Amino acid sequence: MQKKLYIHDMVYYQDNEITIRNLKESDAQIITDGEIAQGWDADKDKYLLRLKDQAEGRAVALAAEYCGEVCGYINVYPEPKYGAFAGFGYPEIVDFGVLEKYRNRGIGSKLMDVAEQIAAEYADTVYLGVGLHSGYGSAQRMYVKRGYIPDGSGVWYKDKICGQYENCCNDDDLVLYLSKKLR
Repeated sequence: MQKKLYIHDMVYYQDNEITIRNLKESDAQIITDGEIAQGWDADKDKYLLRLKDQAEGRAVALAAEYCGEVCGYINVYPEPKYGAFAGFGYPEIVDFGVLEKYRNRGIGSKLMDVAEQIAAEYADTVYLGVGLHSGYGSAQRMYVKRGYIPDGSGVWYKDKICGQYENCCNDDDLVLYLSKKLR
């Protein structure tokens, strides 16, 4: 029996500055506008898809607020259909981000803490894919500090292993999968 994942208006963490809660439809435009303002190629549809997946019980879509302002997001897919560990029974953390003007305030760490707690309800291991270009540098460092290690399959490009000497582009689709034992 699969757990029901979507609980409307659920708050997972809250202190004087940071709140981690379920993503809402109104968050999609706020995050998209914030990403566009910092020069990212952003699309509201990505967040609407996460909300749909959450409503259908396939994901837990989370948003972070800092002093009441929406500033970040992360998603947990308990039974992912793609990636290095799809079909192994391990949850995947997908689409993690904190708007640049809110970074270095502990928001990303709290998002990861909550995502890992949710993932631990389903399995003892969680995985994620991280992009390889410099735009993912802070995420790469954070994952290593949190104990994530490469899965050993090499780099993936457009949802498949990029074979030795294959051509690829260093864009958002070039990723390395990492996993972490949660317990």
